[in-house]
Amino acid sequence: MSVRRFFPTLIYQGKLRQRGWQDLNAQLLRECRQLRADDAGGRRWSARNYPGGYTSYDSASRMHEISPTFASLQQRLDRHVLEFARRLQFDLRHRRLSMTDCWVNIMARNVVHGLHLHPLATISGTYYVKTPPGCSALKFEDPRLERFMAAPPRRARLQRDNQTWVSIGAQAGALILFESWLRHEVAANPVRAERVSISFNYGWF
Repeated sequence: MSVRRFFPTLIYQGKLRQRGWQDLNAQLLRECRQLRADDAGGRRWSARNYPGGYTSYDSASRMHEISPTFASLQQRLDRHVLEFARRLQFDLRHRRLSMTDCWVNIMARNVVHGLHLHPLATISGTYYVKTPPGCSALKFEDPRLERFMAAPPRRARLQRDNQTWVSIGAQAGALILFESWLRHEVAANPVRAERVSISFNYGWF
């Protein structure tokens, strides 16, 4: 007998390894903070929908079209997205993936990013700008979870393949890519220092 794995969920992890990424990261951090200071509408929206934190999701969600610094980040992300698409075996001969959305997230202490997915996108991801020690990880949900109707409880110690939730730690200069249908969340930031990230979507249609 044999047990085989089918229908895997792939998650891509990478880093900006090209020369000068630290300088780019420093400039991104300055612009993220300046955007928060300038974006009164975004702060109001965040107060209602992202208590204690700031996101430009509703106010400035195409930063790659506004800022040369974010456009430079996009250029570096493009090759990672293409590699992930290759691993997913997407057929991109007739239409390419392109960045459609790019926005800023700043999580202060106790700020939560609730469980969600990214509709109308193909590949989504996060780039980490500032990650103080002990800050929250990105947590992914097993997409089959709602179908475990009569399953017994799992053992306390599980192989990663059998876990219903998987967390991937945040690290400045690193990025995570996933298919946009995969639900994910960020638990409450337990540290005083701000956790700064840039989220983005790539679309095919």
